[in-house]
Amino acid sequence: GLVPQRAFLFAGTVASNLRYGDRDASDEDLWRALELAQAKDFVESLDGGLEAAIAQGGTNVSGGQRQRLAIARALVKKPEIYVFDDSFSALDLKTDAALRRALDRNIPDATRIVVAQRVSTIQHADQIIVVDHGRMVGIGTHDALLETSETYREIVDSQLSAKEAA
Repeated sequence: GLVPQRAFLFAGTVASNLRYGDRDASDEDLWRALELAQAKDFVESLDGGLEAAIAQGGTNVSGGQRQRLAIARALVKKPEIYVFDDSFSALDLKTDAALRRALDRNIPDATRIVVAQRVSTIQHADQIIVVDHGRMVGIGTHDALLETSETYREIVDSQLSAKEAA
């Protein structure tokens, strides 16, 4: 299940976009995926809910809403491996954190590869790979990389307070 940074939505409805993940998904499956993706409240607020119109490319919803709908679509599919390619970038920090907690609780056995520029998105990952100018310059946990990778420390220092980094 690939979720790119620039999530693409198709002309149709919320439901038809989510069902690209699984054509046989029930409405209950869709609402569950929306809840995990932190998109349930905004879809409920749309006129028509699951049947609300989505414009080609998702131009009638915000970037963060597009990303959350694309994440929900991947969750509907229930793959063994998820690749989130900077797909949390348009989310505010609170929504990002809530989404990561929901994924941890609800798909603990799935492999998740998260590409991110925001340290807070990946700092609790089992393994972090630090890439600088296309080269891998570090691999390990957040704590290990703080000790061994100058590049990672610089990124952390530029984004997190001392308390958040610990």
